Amino acid sequence: MAVVLPLVFLSACSDQTTGANDDDIAPSVVAVSPSNDATEVERNRKVEITFSEAMNSETFTDSSFMVKQGVTGVNGTISYSNDTNTATFTPDITFEALTDYTAKVTKDVENAEGTVLGSDIVWSFTTGGSTATLQQVNLRTAQNYVVLARTAINNNPTSSFKGDLGLSPAAESYYTGFSQTSASGYSNSSQVNGRMYAADMADPTPMNLTTAVEDMITAYNDAAGRTTPDFAGLYTGNIGGKTLTPGLYKWDNTVLIPSGLTLAGGADDVWIFQIAEDLIVSSGVKITLIGGAQAKNIYWKVAGAATLGSNSNFEGIILSKTGITLNTGASLSGRILAQTAAIFDGNTVTEPTP
Repeated sequence: MAVVLPLVFLSACSDQTTGANDDDIAPSVVAVSPSNDATEVERNRKVEITFSEAMNSETFTDSSFMVKQGVTGVNGTISYSNDTNTATFTPDITFEALTDYTAKVTKDVENAEGTVLGSDIVWSFTTGGSTATLQQVNLRTAQNYVVLARTAINNNPTSSFKGDLGLSPAAESYYTGFSQTSASGYSNSSQVNGRMYAADMADPTPMNLTTAVEDMITAYNDAAGRTTPDFAGLYTGNIGGKTLTPGLYKWDNTVLIPSGLTLAGGADDVWIFQIAEDLIVSSGVKITLIGGAQAKNIYWKVAGAATLGSNSNFEGIILSKTGITLNTGASLSGRILAQTAAIFDGNTVTEPTP
């Protein structure tokens, strides 16, 4: 007979004995993860069960530890940790969004002395995310700029910018490395296929920039405030060499891209990456878009600093609460929206296709 959580399952099997010795006392379950009846579970979540004592790892197999969606089994890998007395089921693929799953560990698993659990343990959970297309982050007037920063835009020539640049509340003198020519309300540079705006230029530029910076901060807060992520802590933040489908991703740490990254999805699909610390892209790394994915629908919300390595090729809109740095020869298709400074060194920065 199965023990279906929630029951007082911590001792569900502790009174089932096969003899008088303590070694014959059946093991008990002290925790399951996700918890029973949990909702909004991340789609990359592992399924775990922790016991009161050491277990025989060889008794955990695909027939004794199962995860199902309805009557359909989920393929996965099973492992056991002697340090924590925990068996872990790692799915081969990510769970579906907004879907009910059931986990089961059968009564036949044994402790280290060979005593069986005695009762099946069954629990259920529901994934989060969304089955609908994730909504874009509304940049409002911030989308009028390929680069928008608050404190400085520093450039080591020669770079190439395709789109307008905006700087506020800093003055025009905080543009460096452009050799710009002043006009009424803006300036020009041979490195910029567009116009350069700063807070001390003629009207209506100051007000336009103030609004754009406010919109940039609003967009950052929108991206940061999205809830029920599809994926949390994916690959512990090292996403190099991976292929990522559309969705909301969340990390509480720095995200590293040490090797090529592929984003696979359609023309209307959206990616939002919530990064609590830094974003670091290694030199020479390329982000590849397939299936019609577009840079305008990719949002990198970075609470720390974003750094693109030399000769890397990046895709998407970076919304950084601190600085954004492109090292020598790096290129970006998207937008750079920095709440402090943006720093360049012989780079190519291109507005995404509308």
